[in-house]
Amino acid sequence: MSNEMKNPFEEGMEQFTEFQNKVMQTAVNAMQQFDPQKFSEQLINMQDNIMKGMDVLLNLKPEDVASDTLEKDVVLTVGKMRLFHYKPLAPARKRIKTPLMITYALVNRQYMMDLQPDRSVIKSFLEAGLDVYIIDWGYPTAEDMYLTMDDYINWYMDEAVDAIRKETGKDAINLLGVCQGGTFSTIYTALHPDKIKNLVAMVVPIDFSGNEGLLFRWSKFMNIDSLVDAFDGVVPGDAMNVAYLVLKPLGNMVEKYVGMTDKWTDPEFMKNFLRMEKWVFDSPAQVGATLSQFTKDLYQGNKLIKGELELGGKRVDLKNINMPVLCAVAEKDHLVPPSASRPLMDAISSTDKQFMLFNTGHIGMYTSSKSRTDIIPSIIEWIKSRS
Repeated sequence: MSNEMKNPFEEGMEQFTEFQNKVMQTAVNAMQQFDPQKFSEQLINMQDNIMKGMDVLLNLKPEDVASDTLEKDVVLTVGKMRLFHYKPLAPARKRIKTPLMITYALVNRQYMMDLQPDRSVIKSFLEAGLDVYIIDWGYPTAEDMYLTMDDYINWYMDEAVDAIRKETGKDAINLLGVCQGGTFSTIYTALHPDKIKNLVAMVVPIDFSGNEGLLFRWSKFMNIDSLVDAFDGVVPGDAMNVAYLVLKPLGNMVEKYVGMTDKWTDPEFMKNFLRMEKWVFDSPAQVGATLSQFTKDLYQGNKLIKGELELGGKRVDLKNINMPVLCAVAEKDHLVPPSASRPLMDAISSTDKQFMLFNTGHIGMYTSSKSRTDIIPSIIEWIKSRS
């Protein structure tokens, strides 16, 4: 049976069956090689590791696992949305005058960009002299249930962009969008091209027609309006989080915790592990009107790449994007496969455009060692050379 013909939940079941078979085979191999003395030594070592690991956990303080610690000011508040401006870290002579605004996805918190002190994307940007602003979408409640994509893009984002332009005296800014925030940034740029100097889209879904990612398959079959109605117009963050966890159930709910026990005697490892866990489960609720529109117009209708999407009474024409564009994607991305991002290159009219493919996963774009040594430096160099 081809992937296209599978029920979207079959892949998860196949992963579980594969894991079950591995467990059974491992058990058989273990029985065949069983050594009572070695087993006794392993139990003693395991007990010792458990005691050391518990000692590490008990001695960690809240500030040890804090993230998003770089200094910043709130420069704009609109509804639940706040716009932050980071304090510069580079000397004045090294600073880039064109400001950079980062737009993250609605489904997770923006502090992924400043999660680990030694691998903070924001810190790298600031040290390179970039003038960084970031949108914090906040935590929607029932009063926000009717907000649409038009509100998020043509109201919240536009207010933020205009505030930065006014504060810096620049007619156009650099815009960097991440995942769904990249889709929003692309749409915004197509509607307001005169306000954007350079566009950077990271792990961005643009063409939703493919079936490589399980999320893309699920969304095509989803009755999103029933889901929104079931939660009275605002889908809780926990419900969304469970959906994302089961996209990769073994890795997200089994393997990472099993692997953690081998390293939990290392305080630095545990600090980063707990920072990531905090971020994973810090999921804002989703506004029903926007979630429904994003699902039906993009995942199911694929209107953006077709040129059929309309916001605020205007058609979103990707050919309006004529400024330099960088599209940076992850080769091992299980949420947004590269094939969903690459069509952006052909849909825009820019002559200065670049597609960067990195050998990492969706989150690895921001937290892996490769992010610090390769991915972020490449993006910084691209921005600086055009600013």
